Amino acid sequence: MEILGVIIAGIIIGLLGKFVAPGDKDNIPIWLTIACGIGGVLIGWFVYDAFGGDVTSGVDWVRWIVAILVAAVLVVIASTVTGRNTSRSSKIKSKLT
Repeated sequence: MEILGVIIAGIIIGLLGKFVAPGDKDNIPIWLTIACGIGGVLIGWFVYDAFGGDVTSGVDWVRWIVAILVAAVLVVIASTVTGRNTSRSSKIKSKLT
């Protein structure tokens, strides 16, 4: 059941990470966004725990914010690595060639 929860949270966090990421990151496929979200959840929770995060009785908002930020970083990396980044610098380069 926990794996299903991570997948569902990863979908939501991936979309939030795509929204929070700077620039135009709409050109990466949805499956890659979801993978970044799942990675963001797993890595974000690990980072949170490594820096002394404590389990609370309610919703742990700091843990989720860290997961969203990590997912945003992963979305930026995925967009850069796949070469589908359409930021302003890419548009300028294409006009120059």
